Amino acid sequence: MKNLTLENITKVCGGIYHGPQEKLQEEVASITTDSRKAETGSFFVPIVGERVDAHRFIPQVMEAGALATLSERVLEDAEYPYIQVESSLQAVKDIAEFYLEQLNIPVVGITGSVGKTSTKEVIASVLKEKYRTLKTQGNFNNELGLPLTVFRLRDEDEIAVLEMGISDFGEMTRLAKIAKPDTCVITNIGTCHLENLGDRDGVLKAKTEIFQYVKKNIVLNGDDDKLSTVKEYNGIQPVFFGNGENCVVICENVESRGLKGMSCDICIKGELAENGEEERFHVEIPMPGRHMVANALAAAAIGRLYGLTAAQIKAGIESLEPVSGRFHMIETEKFMIVDDCYNANPMSMKASLDVLQDGLGRKVAILGDMGELGADEVALHEGVGVHAGHCKIDACICVGPLAAHIAEKAAKTNPDLTVICEKDLESLLSNLGTYVKQGDTILVKASHFMKFENVVKALQEM
Repeated sequence: MKNLTLENITKVCGGIYHGPQEKLQEEVASITTDSRKAETGSFFVPIVGERVDAHRFIPQVMEAGALATLSERVLEDAEYPYIQVESSLQAVKDIAEFYLEQLNIPVVGITGSVGKTSTKEVIASVLKEKYRTLKTQGNFNNELGLPLTVFRLRDEDEIAVLEMGISDFGEMTRLAKIAKPDTCVITNIGTCHLENLGDRDGVLKAKTEIFQYVKKNIVLNGDDDKLSTVKEYNGIQPVFFGNGENCVVICENVESRGLKGMSCDICIKGELAENGEEERFHVEIPMPGRHMVANALAAAAIGRLYGLTAAQIKAGIESLEPVSGRFHMIETEKFMIVDDCYNANPMSMKASLDVLQDGLGRKVAILGDMGELGADEVALHEGVGVHAGHCKIDACICVGPLAAHIAEKAAKTNPDLTVICEKDLESLLSNLGTYVKQGDTILVKASHFMKFENVVKALQEM
């Protein structure tokens, strides 16, 4: 890993080195917080968690061949190099910031209330048509996950697409300080994490903290009423995508192909267009939902900013592959399962219900509680219920005390809709076989803490 010697790591995180002086100039081969992934030449970062203090694993990590470790305490009689720091978490952020600066590759930072992951996937799929691209995997988008993603980068990588998720003020500033993105993308401003952020204006303020460290480009959803008000930041004029009047990447002739995906014509205008002449091309987006069109427009904007041709952008969008838990279509002998159980908020849940309407057979929504919605959590769940009642679906199965409000409003909005309310996951799983029928298209969606991946697994095993 470029310039990540024990000496530099000690300096960067303000630590105290304990060990042989001849080891100081050795570069670490990899950095991990998972003791099971320790390897020869690796550097271990023990994180103190709510349940486990990873310092207990230091001896076995060193036995596995690690070069050195961090530690928040003096390690008596240690026969291996270690760097003593006040906070392992702060140290890992400092090291990631330093390492990314050594690589000197462009970074695209992606945030927003809804669609961060799917937008990241489309952007990475487009950029890989021209560059060796590294992207965030899974949910590695917070103050520990982002550094661990950065540590996966190597000299041969040409661009990084980093997802950045927050739940409170100040977090984005800390993430952006690590990533220092050349380009940032904000997908939208929704009703997420209101427990800490208060309202959508608070969400806007927290998300746009990223601007403090952006170097070149700001790319925003021009159809979002909050983002469309952004004029400029430190002389950087935003690039807008969508169909608003300020948008330079727009869509026309949008058509749904049901659960097979979407199609549209993408038009790139103004200075963003190649040679300043308007570009237009047709794309088949292999994932369903109107929101995927917006994601494709964001990817087209990024593609043009990084010098891709229209043909390369089209190829990247059309080669997109779904991510498990993020509107992943699973076809079994009995059902078409829409696995969207990784997370949920009111905006994304309504969007998923909209897409479910395009399914074949009976259309069944299995919905669970949404978390971190603050004082308005009941009203926000009720809003989803009203939306479900207006959708052309056949059954709405709600699980959990908050989702009970979805059920109540869905039933009142549409008395003909089959509405079922279960108190918890265990109760749902015991009755699930009586609620679904062969040929159903089934949406499974809730916040991650509901553990709805167990619902998907149960449906697959039927």
